Amino acid sequence: METKEERIARRRKERDAKYMATPGYKVFSVMFTIAYPFIALFTAVFSAIVAVFSTISRGLAWVISGGRSH
Repeated sequence: METKEERIARRRKERDAKYMATPGYKVFSVMFTIAYPFIALFTAVFSAIVAVFSTISRGLAWVISGGRSH
């Protein structure tokens, strides 16, 4: 007789196999694989843009405060 843990693992494997066989899962998997480099590039570029504007903002705040750091 299988234990509770084995039964849960078996059912999870069966459920995962059922989901992986669907066309939606296959399409999503392929599209995500193709889109991932673009997502990573966008994230890096957007982070750089935010860093630039953050530096500008901090510089302006420093100038407005009269050069004091606090």
